[in-house]
Amino acid sequence: MTDTPAYPIEDPATQTASSDWGAVLSMSLCVALLIASEFMPVSLLTPMAAGLDATVGQTGQAISISGLFAIVASLLVTTVAGRLNRKGVLVGMTALMLVSLAMVAAAPNFSVLMIGRALLGVCIGGFWALATPVIMRLVPASDVPKALAIMYGGQAIAAAFAAPIGSYVGGLLGWREVFWALTPLVAINLVWHLVALPSLPARGRQDVRSMLALLRRPYFALGLAASMLSWGSAFTMFTYLRPFLERVTGADVTLLSLLLLALGVAGFVGTWAAGRFIKDDIASLLKLPALIMGAATLGLLLFGGSWIVVGALLIVWGVMNTAMSVIWMTWMSRNAADAPEAAGALMVAAVQASILLGAVVGGWLLDGISIHATFIGSVALALLALVLIRDGTRLLNPAHSNQRETHDDL
Repeated sequence: MTDTPAYPIEDPATQTASSDWGAVLSMSLCVALLIASEFMPVSLLTPMAAGLDATVGQTGQAISISGLFAIVASLLVTTVAGRLNRKGVLVGMTALMLVSLAMVAAAPNFSVLMIGRALLGVCIGGFWALATPVIMRLVPASDVPKALAIMYGGQAIAAAFAAPIGSYVGGLLGWREVFWALTPLVAINLVWHLVALPSLPARGRQDVRSMLALLRRPYFALGLAASMLSWGSAFTMFTYLRPFLERVTGADVTLLSLLLLALGVAGFVGTWAAGRFIKDDIASLLKLPALIMGAATLGLLLFGGSWIVVGALLIVWGVMNTAMSVIWMTWMSRNAADAPEAAGALMVAAVQASILLGAVVGGWLLDGISIHATFIGSVALALLALVLIRDGTRLLNPAHSNQRETHDDL
């Protein structure tokens, strides 16, 4: 007997007949460029501040403002876009990213920089809100985990190489040239979208009521809260990893770069493993990110003085960090398949809110107590996620679970 999926497909008549992997790869490149653009200021903060006659703290808000606008955009894009073809929306978001990068690269002052970064936030929120629903339409349901892993491979590439390359090129040529260098890549991606993405007509009008209806489903609301805690734990640790490695591990610039590179490269293993091993039983996987990453963070607290142990723990953490995105987005695709755009908007808003929450809580603990307190806070959030998730069955649509049990009995 063939193994049919344990979750409904929106409309078999509108499913893509075959996998459209060219379009998936185009979206993967867009992910890499979005992540690189979003976090590039981290590696260029000091020269950017000097070039714009601003403080380092002020320039750091270039990251937070993009996150803030990403939250707003993720919640509004599916309603504002209305019945527009989703291909056109994705192409428009990519074009807006191109405008944003040009504004940042040519910014004559701090205000223009912030406007450019706000536009980037709109791109980030809009793209991510539509990304998983579009992937669900590009490939058959059985290939969704693999396609998500390929798309998030772009995240792994950016995480591994964007910051060190940006820092190196910025030191040679200047920070503005780093952002200018990204613009032809975005232009190529824009053309690729136009060629590779099929027409994606809107499937019904989305509104706030669709999101509220999802939040009234106990299993979805619980899963959303658990995912927020899982990501919150990750970003509380990751945002302040550098001061931990400098103060506790005693890493110099060379060792710091190697450790961060190892963490980033480990992400490729995470995306590959997630795409290969995620099958029908998603419930048992939901607790793994909080469990493994929380345990790795606890290990850093206990053995942070040994760079060898720290390196091994960061590799484990990096593998699960990228796998986490695939796991939770696969959960979303299977348990909100009747409202994928509303679910995508809520998930992206939750992730972006977790980034901000992790940065705020972690920074408060760091400034108020110590770097150890920040990492303890990360572990505490992971434990709360595990309490909510348990074995994962409470986070599944009961109707779909019953369908799976009936199928298994046959």
